[in-house]
Amino acid sequence: MTLLSIQNLSRAFGSTQALAGASLIIDGGEIVALMGANGAGKSTLVKILSGIYPADSGSILWNGRNYRADSPAEAAAQGIVTVHQSTDVVGVAGLSVADALLLNQFVDGRQPFFLSKRSVRRKAAAILKEAGFDLPLDRDFGDLGTADRQMVAIARALSNKAQLLILDEPTASLSAREAGRLYEIVRQLKARGMGILYISHRTADLDALADRVVILRGGRNVGAFARPIDFDAAIETMIGRSMKAARPHRREQFDRIVLELRGIRLLSDSAPFDLTLHAGEVVAITGVLGAGKSRLLSALFGIQHLAAGDALLDGVPYQPASPAEAIARGGVMAAADRHRSSLMPPDWPGESIAATISLPHLKQWYPSGFLFSGRETREGEKAIGRLGIKASGAGASVWSLSGGNQQKAVLARWEAEPSRLLLLDEPFQGVDVGARQDIIAAIRAHTDRATLIATSDPEEALEVADRVLIMDHHSLKDFAPAITGDRQNKE
Repeated sequence: MTLLSIQNLSRAFGSTQALAGASLIIDGGEIVALMGANGAGKSTLVKILSGIYPADSGSILWNGRNYRADSPAEAAAQGIVTVHQSTDVVGVAGLSVADALLLNQFVDGRQPFFLSKRSVRRKAAAILKEAGFDLPLDRDFGDLGTADRQMVAIARALSNKAQLLILDEPTASLSAREAGRLYEIVRQLKARGMGILYISHRTADLDALADRVVILRGGRNVGAFARPIDFDAAIETMIGRSMKAARPHRREQFDRIVLELRGIRLLSDSAPFDLTLHAGEVVAITGVLGAGKSRLLSALFGIQHLAAGDALLDGVPYQPASPAEAIARGGVMAAADRHRSSLMPPDWPGESIAATISLPHLKQWYPSGFLFSGRETREGEKAIGRLGIKASGAGASVWSLSGGNQQKAVLARWEAEPSRLLLLDEPFQGVDVGARQDIIAAIRAHTDRATLIATSDPEEALEVADRVLIMDHHSLKDFAPAITGDRQNKE
């Protein structure tokens, strides 16, 4: 039975044609993956279905009837629920996990005005049980990591009894074990007859779940693949070029040592480890969520502290007490959740591409305290050209950009001034294959600084790094021989 039928859907934003006749059909009990490079129109299509934007033209039939929703709540009431990649709208600090799970029911009046804490916990526990997740109900939502926030969002969506569930990059912040649990839940929903629209750049997700893959480019359908899915062909169709030379040539010899870690303990009871990074070297650390990857990067950026050990940057002791001190010493970082850590909120001063780049450099660029847009604009325009940011200009809001272009703007912040140590935590979350190649090229172009990357995806580590290490229980292990062999087998 056909749940959703979209034909010739179009939507423009000024002179930008986001959708130009896109079509999509989803049956009940079917998982359809939607692939496309950043700016291909995926987000616009989802936002139209979610009631955020109206379509300019085209038709949408839902269960055989004309469909329109003017808000996400109205879309959910009709049976279409979206779980977005960003979890900022799921809850806020001060709410418990139980409160966050029932938040939409409080807002739309499905829960009584007076409700006991015990009743809230009971209802929230039932939602988690149905979803198959295990989360602490009394924990503050603001203290949750990205993966746990994503689980709250998915569990809450399932509680709406949706007929069509739209999942936007749901595994971007999940460990392999958590992703496996999500796969099982999605398969169970499919078995119940629910339709799933699954948006992901990870071929592992699509290989595990998708019945069909539909590809958008330039707001149009350019291809469709059924099982067994030829992902090489699908990716080349998506980006419009060959990916044969995707992986970098690994460098083996380096000169100057930039960062040296000796006897490092991230926790008082974790095993010590050493690490040396050289100028021009890109080192990736992979491992499951919670293994300590982010903690190491945060310590090197002055957000957290090392439990023990010595760190040297260019031969000088380096244990910054704050991000400002790290930046002054040449250590810079792009954290995992760019929406919360690197971008100013929408409609705030400083949300443009130019201002996003200049933010950490304001004291250096404007020592008198007076801000002049000329320097910002020049750096923004240079970044647009150098990194291939798809935007109307340096004054464009970063929130108008796709995920990959937002990440390019964040990276451009640390390209605007020289640095010695670049720290990147999950830099490819929500970034398509084409944009990922642009970012990798920019990372590897530097021969005067060292780069340390934390990623939960071994394939991403392989794609970007000269050397790959694995972190387990807050300690590093040399994983390079296994990775090198795998690389040779794949090539």
